[in-house]
Amino acid sequence: MSFAAELLALPFDERDAWVDAQLGIAPPPPDVGLVQGAVPYLPCAVDDVLAAFEALALGAGARFVDVGSGLGRVTLLAHLLTGCRAHGIELQRHLVVEAQARAQALGVSRHVTFEQANAADVELDGTHFFLYAPCNGELLHRVTQRLEALGRKQPIVVAAVDVELPSRGVLRSRPSRSDAVALYGT
Repeated sequence: MSFAAELLALPFDERDAWVDAQLGIAPPPPDVGLVQGAVPYLPCAVDDVLAAFEALALGAGARFVDVGSGLGRVTLLAHLLTGCRAHGIELQRHLVVEAQARAQALGVSRHVTFEQANAADVELDGTHFFLYAPCNGELLHRVTQRLEALGRKQPIVVAAVDVELPSRGVLRSRPSRSDAVALYGT
């Protein structure tokens, strides 16, 4: 049975723990080095991640970026479930080190990468983006500006869970079949 089939065969309330066990993800360590507006690490529920992947129509040709990737759960799942290239951006270095170790241990480090950076300060590069409440306030505004800048150059789509982006400029709200996922695109 494939990874995806095994995951979907599980009851909803067992999926998070099963995914973490399969990926070798330990409970999160304490947060270190957060900046104003950054949100402490808390993993997104697997069912919300699956809904986001569906809303994004995530496929093998996508360049997926998880903004606030934590220990790498969403970034790894994006590649393992769809075959896409996946990249995580995370502010906390110790979480990036662990996420990189997970990708290496799973043998996917050629297709799944992680970067220690503030997403508001780097050039974003991808086609499909995921945000699970990575930040708020001015920091979220700056990340949204980065997404808008990229969206002026190429089509992008953004799935957001537990965070609402302003629908202005080139980044516009789109209908989503999931109550948990807000969808935006150019």
